[in-house]
Amino acid sequence: MVQLGKIQKPDAAEFAGKRKLYCIANIYSFEDASDDFNNLIEHYWYEVIQHIEKIEVAGKIEKIFCEMIYQHGDEALSVLSKIDRHLSIIIEKKMKEGAALLPLESKEILGPYTDWGSCLSVVFTNEVFNKVLEFYKEYSEKRLQHFLDIIEKNLSEAESGLLIMKDEERVELEFPKDIEVFLITPPSYDDIMTWLRKTHAET
Repeated sequence: MVQLGKIQKPDAAEFAGKRKLYCIANIYSFEDASDDFNNLIEHYWYEVIQHIEKIEVAGKIEKIFCEMIYQHGDEALSVLSKIDRHLSIIIEKKMKEGAALLPLESKEILGPYTDWGSCLSVVFTNEVFNKVLEFYKEYSEKRLQHFLDIIEKNLSEAESGLLIMKDEERVELEFPKDIEVFLITPPSYDDIMTWLRKTHAET
């Protein structure tokens, strides 16, 4: 696994003929976020674009795998623009360059997964919480396995793909051994994590 914390060009020859997956942590802003945090988010996505341009020397992105959508084509871009404009801008740019957008989600899995997750935030008793947690974990495992199936099925030999999903969920995926995984982690990613830890400690 290759981790890119600084903007460096990988040695293209080293990865020639291999399946490659460039992983980006999907980070959202939130309602009533401070200007400081929104500025960090803006800078993060700006740096992500820079890193993508550098890393593509190892292989031009041909497939885009994105969480939180099960729609295709223009409908998928419309949904993404409502979720996060930074994300939709990057994906639309790569699609215009010839990449195909492949939604990671299954509608039949995402719905229950989201609902059970919402339930966890409103229950008050341990007995009910533990029961709901069982259902949530069940659909979480189904969801991540579906992600792996989509990637394995659609990332062909020598192709390069862009994976966009939350980092804490991505670390739970065990990718096939023949896929070279690149983690795109610009300096602003650490700045965001520091801001979140500090804010959480103060609340």
